Amino acid sequence: MNKIAQRVRWSELSAAERTAALQRPAVTAGAETLAGVQKILAEVRAGGDAALRAITARLDKAELTELQVTPDEFAAARKQLTDEQFAAIQTAIANVRRYHEAQLTEPYSVETSAGVVCERITRPVPAVGLYVPAGTAPLPSTAIMLAVPAALAGCPTRILCTPPRPDGTADPAVLTAARECGVDRIYKLGGAQAVAAMAYGTESVPQVDKIFGPGNAWVTAAKTEVAADPAGAALDMPAGPSEVLVIADAAADPRAVALDLLSQAEHGVDSQVILVTTSEALADAADDEIAAALPDLPRRAIMEQSLAHARTVLVDDLEEALAVSNAYAPEHLIMQVDNARQWLDQIANAGSIFLGAYTPEAVGDYCSGTNHVLPTYGYARAYSGLSVTDFQKRMSVQELTADGVRNLQPTVSTLARLEGLDAHARAVEVRIERLDEQDA
Repeated sequence: MNKIAQRVRWSELSAAERTAALQRPAVTAGAETLAGVQKILAEVRAGGDAALRAITARLDKAELTELQVTPDEFAAARKQLTDEQFAAIQTAIANVRRYHEAQLTEPYSVETSAGVVCERITRPVPAVGLYVPAGTAPLPSTAIMLAVPAALAGCPTRILCTPPRPDGTADPAVLTAARECGVDRIYKLGGAQAVAAMAYGTESVPQVDKIFGPGNAWVTAAKTEVAADPAGAALDMPAGPSEVLVIADAAADPRAVALDLLSQAEHGVDSQVILVTTSEALADAADDEIAAALPDLPRRAIMEQSLAHARTVLVDDLEEALAVSNAYAPEHLIMQVDNARQWLDQIANAGSIFLGAYTPEAVGDYCSGTNHVLPTYGYARAYSGLSVTDFQKRMSVQELTADGVRNLQPTVSTLARLEGLDAHARAVEVRIERLDEQDA
């Protein structure tokens, strides 16, 4: 298949047909996957490092003597990168750090009424685990996206897991990128076993409070399982396969549209790409460009499977296009339209937005500065992309003077008894009684 075959006109669809047109590929972990994940979690909890070595040998075909990356391995990894590759990593880190530094907030204090001071203070999550996949392609960019905000948040313990290659080494670009971001505790572990190690701890791997990063169905299921366990670790956000929705008008460059779609389709066979356009001629031209580009792309087989569940949606105008996009709530939204910024206020649901002809989604994946760990599968309706705040906890503080508690006592007593919680009322009233005794 060399083009986006499924094409619909939005105005001609019923409500049920519109829902079907925006349906994503099913990604729910089957019973077999869930059972396999639970088995691995139990193995690691019971067997620690020995279980991790056995599972890694079984699933990754790698025999590990040391789970943790050594200084010699870091040095060897750096030598495998060219100066150009290292410079690209440093540029990406600098831009991502600059964008995320702006997210840091100062504590604040408010006197809500006389003698009542309320504050909000921030603390880092004490221990975080970062997961960087290395399935069909290693992702040093993900190491950057996770490690930079973790460092800015000031998390005291920051560890990273990434799957080993059959020779027992980790991807050199991932190692180098992570170390340049200040992470030097890296473990050669992948899949559900990596999640188990971070969530519960082993002899070598410290237990963490929260796990970040994308992964396959096994990783996602494992993160969900340990997050539901009070003894486990929280997760960053729900996630599914990567996706993009491109809104294009008649003036858009069909070659750029085609490559924006293909760049997302090459992530995996279950990735989804959707083109929403006011121009059928543009849709035809984009299909032709996809057919022309595919033969020269190394991940063509993956893209063709992804395109099998792609869509082209024809709309009457850009208002309708934005209605389609908001209903889909894409992970990535590309606005290849004239005066793209004027439509920004009408975008309600999207993980990351790319405005104008010169803003491909690829820059956000690597080095514009924004984070590429984003809500997928429609979760952009309620979730945001990863930020420094995800690595922090915000705590409220209140302090009342004697006058402050006097002022609020009638309100507390009334509301507490309205709810039938007399001890709440008495907890305030006993302080007033004490004050009255002191004043007597």
